[in-house]
Amino acid sequence: MPYQPPSCALRRGNSCTRGRSRFALAALVSGLSAALSGFRRGGRNPLPGGRIAVSRRAPCERSRARPGLSAAVLRKTVMTKRAEAKYKIDRRMGENIWGRPKSPVNRREYGPGQHGQRRKGKLSDFGTQLKAKQKLKGYYGNISEKQFRKYYAEAVRMKGDAGENLIGLLERRLDAVVYRSKFAATVFASRQLVNHGHVLVNGKRVNIASYMVKPGDTVSLRDKAREMAVVMEASQLAERDVPEFYEVDHGKMTAKLVRVPHPTEVPYPVVMEPNLVIEFYSR
Repeated sequence: MPYQPPSCALRRGNSCTRGRSRFALAALVSGLSAALSGFRRGGRNPLPGGRIAVSRRAPCERSRARPGLSAAVLRKTVMTKRAEAKYKIDRRMGENIWGRPKSPVNRREYGPGQHGQRRKGKLSDFGTQLKAKQKLKGYYGNISEKQFRKYYAEAVRMKGDAGENLIGLLERRLDAVVYRSKFAATVFASRQLVNHGHVLVNGKRVNIASYMVKPGDTVSLRDKAREMAVVMEASQLAERDVPEFYEVDHGKMTAKLVRVPHPTEVPYPVVMEPNLVIEFYSR
């Protein structure tokens, strides 16, 4: 007997037992998959009856949510400025840019990582400019690219040579002044001193490392910071001297910026080329 399709009742909205069972199975599978995806995302809660309740939190908060931490705590979380080992900058540049005796580049002159010992070809003009920019940016505590580009824009806007203006702006940073005054052993330590509120400018506490010190301003340390071991050890370091454009009294832990230095007066341990930095950004 040949196969006969169901009666015309199927067109009226009714179905046979087999059709109902298939429909119920498909609905069950889709409901389970939606519930499992809600568990994975963490922002949806399954409810009885196959319904899904969507959390009213913002998408950014749902993606950042972690067990045990509220959104308010996550907003107050402060990331560190330095995201990698500072001496990797030394080895990547192939030079001891801070002139420190403990720098690993003194023992291993090749770059970091598993490909560091590969033979390097000749740098192009772009590569030379990029290396000069990365070296100058890393010397002042690995400044972020966004902030460093702002210094370039300000240096170009000012009158005079843009390279000299760039060095002058970088040397006027508060963490650089603390470092030049030998209140800290490294520029990273000087930034930490500033961020922790140990530095005063003209008697007022300043905790912003990029604060621009003006000629004639007096930078000093708070009474509690003067007794810190790291500060006392840094003031006695023989690896570098205080430049001539500063007036420093290590007895009172005070320093005064006499004038904005010329690039030739800045005691860089290696050769810095601010003109190549200007060429890099003005391409």
